[in-house]
This record gives sequence, C-alpha cells and structure tokens, in this order.
Amino acid sequence: MTAVADEIQIDDAPFRGDVVRRGDPDYDVHRKIWNGSFDKHPALIIRCAGVSDVIAAVRFGRESGLPVAVRSGGHSFPGLSVADDALMLDLQPMKGVRVDPEKRTARVQAGVLLGELDKETQAFGLAVPSGIVTHTGVAGLTLGGGIGWIQRKYGLSVDQLVSMDVVTADGEFVKASADENADLFWGLRGGGGNFGIVTEFEFNCVPLGTQVLAGPVFWPMEQSGDVLRFYRDWVADAPDDLMTIVVHRKAPPLPFVPAELHGKPVVMVIVCWAGDVEEGEKFIKPLREFGNPVADVCMVKPYLTHQSMLDPSFPHQRWYYFKSCDVAELSDEIIDITVERSLQIKSPLTSFPIWQMGGAISRVDDDETPYGGRQAGFTYNIGCSTETSEGFDEEREWVRSFWSALEPWHQTVYVNFLENEGEERIRTAYGAEKYDRLQSLKRKYDPDNFFRINQNIPPA
Repeated sequence: MTAVADEIQIDDAPFRGDVVRRGDPDYDVHRKIWNGSFDKHPALIIRCAGVSDVIAAVRFGRESGLPVAVRSGGHSFPGLSVADDALMLDLQPMKGVRVDPEKRTARVQAGVLLGELDKETQAFGLAVPSGIVTHTGVAGLTLGGGIGWIQRKYGLSVDQLVSMDVVTADGEFVKASADENADLFWGLRGGGGNFGIVTEFEFNCVPLGTQVLAGPVFWPMEQSGDVLRFYRDWVADAPDDLMTIVVHRKAPPLPFVPAELHGKPVVMVIVCWAGDVEEGEKFIKPLREFGNPVADVCMVKPYLTHQSMLDPSFPHQRWYYFKSCDVAELSDEIIDITVERSLQIKSPLTSFPIWQMGGAISRVDDDETPYGGRQAGFTYNIGCSTETSEGFDEEREWVRSFWSALEPWHQTVYVNFLENEGEERIRTAYGAEKYDRLQSLKRKYDPDNFFRINQNIPPA
C-alpha cells in the first residue's frame, strides 16, 4: 500500500466500516467537527465499526506514513479531531453501551456521546459522572479527566474508571486496569490520546437516581459583583451534594428563559443538587432570596433534562474559542475583573462558565491520576462564540484579554479546555512531576510520537 496526499491507495477489505475518500458524497459530512472555526480536509477517513477496524487503521497509518487524527465526538476545542492531509480515524460508529445494573458498571465504546450513555444508565437510576453538553464524546472527555454536574459528589469521569481496551501505536490490542498494564491505566486517566486509542471503557456507575434539584437563578449582569460576593461566601462550606456553575452572557431565547430576558445581559448561578431534595431546598433558599432575582427556574427535574439543558447554546458548526485557568478563590480582585469583562460581551452567543470545584475531586490523591486540578477552587473557561467568522476575531481578542487580566492568579489548567497553546501550557495542566512521568510513559508506549495530533506529550 502506498499513500500520497492526493491519491491514497488502500485495500478496503480489512474494514467493516466505511472508507471515505475526497470526492465521496459524504466526505464533507464526516470531516466536519463541532467547532466550525476549523475547516480541515483529511486525506482519508476510516469510519471504524469495531476494534478490528481500529487495529487495521493504525497499521495502515504506520505503513502509509500519514499523520493520524482520532475522532470520537469531535468536540476538541482546538479541532484536534481532524487535520489536513491526515488519516482520520472516526470512531463514531462504535456505539455500544452495556449497563450491568447489579454490578453497577457500564461498558462504553469509543463513539458513544454523553447523552447516549446517560439514557442507558438512567434506565436503572444510575449515572457515570460526565460533562454538561450531551453531544460531547465520552472518549475525549474521559481521557482528559471528565468534569461535570455531579463531580463534587462522585468525582471525575476518570475516578469511576475500572478498565480500558486500548489499541497501541503498534496496532496491538491491550487491556489497561489497576491490575493489568497499571502504568498505562494511570496515564490514560487524564493524559489524553497520547498513549493509544481506547476502544472501550468500563466505568463504575453511581446511584444518582433519576431526579435532581437543578436549574438557574438569574440576576441582571450589572448586579454581578454583589452576586459573586454572596456566592463566594455561600459555597464556601457547601456540601458535596451541591454543584454550581456561574454563567455570564446575554440571556438566550431558550424555553427555560423568560421571554422578557431574551438578549439582556444576565448573570446566572446554575445549581445541580444531587442529594435529598428537602435538604437541597433548604440550602439553596438563601441563593433564591439574595438580591432581586429576575428569574428562578431551579426545580426538581429529570437528570436527563438537566444534562441536556445547555445543548442548544453549543450547537455544531458555530465558531468557538476558549482560554481557561484554575484559580484558588474568587478574590475581590478576580470578581472585579470578571464583572468588568463580562459587561463587555457583545456576541449574543458568547457565554463563559465559572465551575465550582472541590468536594470529592479534591479528596482523591493528586498522584492517583494525571489530572492536575484536584486542589483548584474554581475553573474559568472563558469562551466566545459567533455564528460565522463575522465578529469572531473581536470576540476572540476579548477572551484573550480577559484571560490575561487574570494571569496573576492562574494556577493549573484543565487539559480539555486548552486550545493550541504549546508545550508549556500542557505542562501546566499536569504539573512538572506528572508531566515528566507522562513523558516517560509516552516513550514506552509511543516512542516515535505516532499519536501526536492531540495535546501532545512528546516522548522523554
């Protein structure tokens, strides 16, 4: 087999899934990813239907010399699911989920999206901790750590991992768990796609039930300073049952947002209480009563409804850009900067979350996984969005300026929230000691950096 950028020769016989070439009718459909600001044209797309396809595709990548990009959900912020003139391994056809309600485990293939996993686990009142937009891929989210609505009670996605099936850079199939290839198991729980392609995850499920007390409380954005100072004190001793995300934006025209607020600048505290509802109502009451909220739609609802609440705000093919940082606390200086910059938002599609961290996340030993934000107080994910390229440069500059203004307080950064920011920022995500350990692991499992279209950790 030979390969050149314009004409790839490949034998389709080894593949159950489709091999998609430039010029094929569905080429544009399969090359597009979530972030519309990236318009990449891979040389070839292999839509893997199973493990044998992944093995054959990796070996073809080796033989052809093509760089390899791996896509599961395609939600990579910096567009790392696809690359120009590369071999794109599309894992989306691998949709299997099997929940064992007695053992409280779930086996999840690499193409499954968060919402698809949620529907299977919720049939039994169970859940796997995951993210907040349900068309995100389970694989990419998990391999970076996996923060979400029930993290303070049940930890990260990686904290519930039992085992993984992995295809290595040599095209070999291996298992990774605490008892088998334990070093690889450690590295995959936060180290991203640097060490192989995970074809299946086994998670422990948590007994969440099917209902949560959840939803946003809104105030006018000009009251943001007072709201954030109250919020800072209110969450200081919050129980693990409480998870919150603070969002600044122009109120979107969504069903749960009162019509009179549409398009108006607001600050909202979005609550998810994963415990006894009566206790939750008591704890949340001071938030509901603070100042003069213009809307309160925090209520008991299905967990599935809450999980998909933000989906309409982050649809496919809009233009997105993010910069992120962890901070220890919401100091007066940080709050003042947040208020000033939030009032500058122009795009009606731009919003940014401030994640409450701590709880169960912080009680896992920092060396247990590569994930570096165990001791963070709050995570800023400053993002912008536009419908097309129009206005995007201005919004992106707003993100960069806001992030720079917070620089004196930067600590770690969540690797899944990084753009293409270079090796030092990746090192910051893990810390120096764990980064060095990851480099050594990379040398063992991928010494020639075959898997490099990612938040790359080069071999030591």
